[in-house]
Amino acid sequence: GEHLRICPQGYTCCTSEMEENFANKSRSEFEAMMKEAGRSVQAILTAQHRSFDSYFQDLLNKSEKALYDAFPSLYGELYTQNVKVFKDLYSELRRYYRSSNINLEEALNEFWTRLLERLFKLLNPQYHITDEYLDCMVKHAEQHKPFGEVPRELKLKATRAFIAARSYAQGFLVGSDVVRKVSQVSLSQECTRAIMKLMYCPHCRGMASVRPCNNYCLNVVKGCLANQADLSTEWKYLMDSLMGVADRIDGPYNVDTVIGTIHMRIAEAISNLQENKDSITSKVFQGCGNPKINTKGSSSEDKKRRGKVTLEAKSSAQALEMLVLDAKGNLTALKTYWITLPSSLCSKKVMASSVSDDKCWNGMTKGSYLPEVMGDGLANQINNPEVEVDITKPDMTIRQQIMQLKIMTNRLGNANIGNDVDFQDTSDDMSGSGSGDSCPDDVCGKRLSKSPSTRQPETHAIPKQSGHGINGASSRSLPSASLLLLLLLLSVAAIAPQHLWR
Repeated sequence: GEHLRICPQGYTCCTSEMEENFANKSRSEFEAMMKEAGRSVQAILTAQHRSFDSYFQDLLNKSEKALYDAFPSLYGELYTQNVKVFKDLYSELRRYYRSSNINLEEALNEFWTRLLERLFKLLNPQYHITDEYLDCMVKHAEQHKPFGEVPRELKLKATRAFIAARSYAQGFLVGSDVVRKVSQVSLSQECTRAIMKLMYCPHCRGMASVRPCNNYCLNVVKGCLANQADLSTEWKYLMDSLMGVADRIDGPYNVDTVIGTIHMRIAEAISNLQENKDSITSKVFQGCGNPKINTKGSSSEDKKRRGKVTLEAKSSAQALEMLVLDAKGNLTALKTYWITLPSSLCSKKVMASSVSDDKCWNGMTKGSYLPEVMGDGLANQINNPEVEVDITKPDMTIRQQIMQLKIMTNRLGNANIGNDVDFQDTSDDMSGSGSGDSCPDDVCGKRLSKSPSTRQPETHAIPKQSGHGINGASSRSLPSASLLLLLLLLSVAAIAPQHLWR
């Protein structure tokens, strides 16, 4: 066996060509195992996203349908002449949820402004009301509160619910995308040799039925997946953050209550305007002057309809509770995925022998395996007896995915406290805010409103390095993605001489 380059050079059943074939076979098989394990995690996360997305979209659709069904009989022309205003609102809400570059508060402000302008003219047809006069009226609208407290309350509750829902849905997609990309990372040449020695060198020694020692297998796989194990900390933070937001969605920011009753809040607001029409009109006239009489106008009393709001919302709270419980169960199970992956592969895929077995393949012959099992992650592989790992050169693809996990975790942390954050990702296929649907600038540009936005979304790139997860979330200004990437490279460069000195 002196011709062998990977397996022990004793008497052998293998030629050089056979050894090379075994090396290629072991590499393809191990990479296939990695992808298969990753696909199962992707399937879980994708299924959770699909379930919540379907539930949320259904809530929004039912609210919109209830509005279209009830408003014609409730409000007559007040509704029929303003259908587009209502359709535009629901359209904007959907676009925001799908990650378009929309300021949600601004969209809601614009809806109330447009609705007020339209209704004020319809409720006062005897006057000739110009656009300039409407501008004046809108400026005084905040102090007159023509719709009562509904716009303020809906803005507060709806923005929190939508921010949480959008970030929650995106979190599952980002997690799935990270697993997909990491599962495609190729094995190094050193790792290929170690996997071949683990899986097929027993064949060359005539011991095809002898299984690898469990600790031997763990050292090989931990060495090969050292970079992947470094995902574990940020991955756990992401899982915890998703569970935290799930509690908000089924708790203080209850999407079932808020999203499912948007049409009822709008109906309540219109009723407030109708009931206080004379008082509000008088206040507007005091502030903006008396408009000219419209000689062609007619009384609106026979055209508008009054009616008590009798709309009802069909609660699906139990369905939401079940969704959240199912999600939390799956997220808890996935928390330790990256650090338990070596054990999973060794026990289920490589079929290593039991720990106490002293008649297993130890890399040289049939016997016991004496070296201790290495820790998890790149830094712990410096003395790995089975795989030569350069701990000064982390895999950049995996480091980029660690960054994506940090960004998404920070976004969820902000969503947990009701803050909206737009991220400018550094990855190739994620743009705008997280990993949502892409949208052309000319379509998704922020809409201009006559009423000022109360809060622009904060634009951050990188979460702070301490206090991860929900409790550690902060809305303070954060460094840019480019800066953090530079810091990451500098830190890697700093590690190298330290370990070389050791």
